[in-house]
Amino acid sequence: MDGPAAYLWALCVSLLFRLSTSARTTFRTEVMPLLYYWRPDNYARDRRFGFGFHLNQNSPAMSTAEPGDSLWAFTQRRSDGSYVLAAELVVRALTQNPANYRYGQWRIWGDLHRSRYFDVDVGPRVEPIIRALGVRARASRLGQSFQGHAAVRPISPEAHLMLSEFTRDVPILQTAAIYPEDEFEARLVHEEPVRNLMVQETGVTRDARVRYLFESIDVRRARKNIQSLHELYGGRCQICLYDPQGLYGHRICHGHHIQWLSRGGDDELENMVLVCPNHHSAIHKDDAPFDYGDFSFRFTNGLCERLAVNHHLPSAN
Repeated sequence: MDGPAAYLWALCVSLLFRLSTSARTTFRTEVMPLLYYWRPDNYARDRRFGFGFHLNQNSPAMSTAEPGDSLWAFTQRRSDGSYVLAAELVVRALTQNPANYRYGQWRIWGDLHRSRYFDVDVGPRVEPIIRALGVRARASRLGQSFQGHAAVRPISPEAHLMLSEFTRDVPILQTAAIYPEDEFEARLVHEEPVRNLMVQETGVTRDARVRYLFESIDVRRARKNIQSLHELYGGRCQICLYDPQGLYGHRICHGHHIQWLSRGGDDELENMVLVCPNHHSAIHKDDAPFDYGDFSFRFTNGLCERLAVNHHLPSAN
């Protein structure tokens, strides 16, 4: 072993030696960071259309995640086949998806301000580091050891510190974009003028993402879904039961997509709730995740707002 490989291995051993004695006192015993293999095809698609700051998986390891934990993601760089770190999602919340949700039972929501997406095009090789973390990876090709339910693995607090040290100087993508869902949902009401607000940035990637969002969504069906929610709940907010239709004779409540369309959510009733403007604004401002386990929105201050009425959402159980 010589050259870059020898350097990485020496760095790996050095980091383990420096961190192993102190990590046990730094972390609570129940903390369990996670490691995830982000398939290159999925990574390329997500990067092209905007990272969603969340992960859906069926892996049992997902259920151990706690707020403040880190989920490290690595992928395979297409240009040279090297394995590189792609992201660190700092867990904001863990929620359950509806039963039989095609992307998995569990969803980790990353903190928008603390999570990081690394520039995989220039990042250093991470395979020697990962193989030294104590994770079972016997396959000759690293990615083959992270398949199915094993795509997400628990790692030790020491391993987390090691990855943190390794990424100290790794370049970070400064534009890990999320589409402004407020503006997109507004188009369902205000139609084309909102599109002009959204296409203010230039660039081929931005334009492609706009086309992807608008051309993949049936706007007529989306409006029909919102109308169905109003009819189902009499125009009332499902959280606070505010009834503007009864008070003023107008439909003021909004149809909110639980998993934002801009983050890959389905334009189906099972992914929508009817909420008043105040709750809609608060949900977006806080980026509050929704848990199908108890039908609640979870806010960063610890507040859980449960639906007061629900006639259409499926349970996670």
